[in-house]
Amino acid sequence: MQVLLVSIYDLGRQPFGLASPAAWLRAEGHHVTTADLSRESLPNEALTEVDWIAFHLPMHTATRMAIPQIRSARQRNPAARICCYGLYAPVNEEMLRTLGVTHVIGGEFERALTDLISGRATSVLPVIMDRLPFQVPDRSNLPPLREYAGLMAGGERKVVGYTEASRGCKHLCRHCPIVPVYEGRFRVVQRDIVLADARQQIQAGAEHITFGDPDFFNGPGHALAIVEAFHAEFPGVTYDVTIKIEHLLKHRDTLPVLKRTGCLFVTSAVESLNDEVLARLAKGHTRADFVEALDMTRTQGLTIVPTFVAFTPWTSREDYLDLLRTIRELDLIENVAPIQLAIRLLIPAGSKLLDLADLHTEAFDPAALSYRWLHPDPEMDLLCADLQKLVGLGDQLGVSRREIFAMIWERAFGATPDFNSESRAPIPHLTEAWYCCAEPEEDPFTTV
Repeated sequence: MQVLLVSIYDLGRQPFGLASPAAWLRAEGHHVTTADLSRESLPNEALTEVDWIAFHLPMHTATRMAIPQIRSARQRNPAARICCYGLYAPVNEEMLRTLGVTHVIGGEFERALTDLISGRATSVLPVIMDRLPFQVPDRSNLPPLREYAGLMAGGERKVVGYTEASRGCKHLCRHCPIVPVYEGRFRVVQRDIVLADARQQIQAGAEHITFGDPDFFNGPGHALAIVEAFHAEFPGVTYDVTIKIEHLLKHRDTLPVLKRTGCLFVTSAVESLNDEVLARLAKGHTRADFVEALDMTRTQGLTIVPTFVAFTPWTSREDYLDLLRTIRELDLIENVAPIQLAIRLLIPAGSKLLDLADLHTEAFDPAALSYRWLHPDPEMDLLCADLQKLVGLGDQLGVSRREIFAMIWERAFGATPDFNSESRAPIPHLTEAWYCCAEPEEDPFTTV
């Protein structure tokens, strides 16, 4: 079969979601063309000649941006079968089928996609939780790693690779897009596959690896075995991971291992500093837990990168001002990407947030693929909109994080900040800010 695998947008990283199924399909003799539309154009000849077109939909922004591409693919190749796979495919199944999508796969998609294209199956379940024997991702035809988001560290830009040691999550945070699909389950990628994928990217020039698991410590034994082996083979290569606050506290004795094996920073979805908001989100930690985890990681010499959902229906103006004060007091200005201070809560189809009795939304917006909500205080919606524009302008002008934070402070407080806004030594960070659970910007590529 002639197959075209398409990624629309994957947070500035070379997409695992193309490389992994490409390996499965090529192993069965199919001719696979890959297209990452965040870095290259859709191959016109392949589009019109292939038997199958499969779109990877790992996030909300990618799904919205895929809609016109799916329509165009259906018009230009009406005989092709179109499949959508990834986290946002099953929750948007009804809409996708109106576009001419014939198959939708969520969860562990590689074998099901291969069975469909190989003719061993005529239909599949929208969510599959099989434990797969993974294959080494085939990245041979993807754009070079240097064309993707890099790492800024020590005043230099370094080439970054990306791989996954697990998918899904054991936890049930209400706002998380993983929960409607995985429902508290996670699946590991075999250790030798993870290491082989990291190895091939390092050989291709990667100087740093992002382990993109939703939570690296869902399976701490699996994770630690991987970083020990990784460091033994590549002692000069650094990495970063994402870990929940509650896991940092629960597995605090493992933090020295992360430091010793080259972990440059740990991303953690803090989301809010208001305990009532955290309870509504079912985050599993409190404000005090976050402060404790911050102190603990700093003691171990680890950098923590907190992410936030700064604007929710329950976040008051005083909550927001307290967030800014706390970031300043805890010396976290350089740790927090400015976009994190302007994120508005996303409520997509299937969201567990809809179970909350005190959440009031408008009807589902099919164009936005989400439920719209208005803050009880209209000034909060205005503040959020202003800050998103301000952050976007700051990024375009190349303004430092500390300077943007000062601009945010002035808009929020209506007063000149009472701290030095001059740039300080930045912490290591990726050139494209990590974020999730957010209503997308009008143009998600403005900061790429």
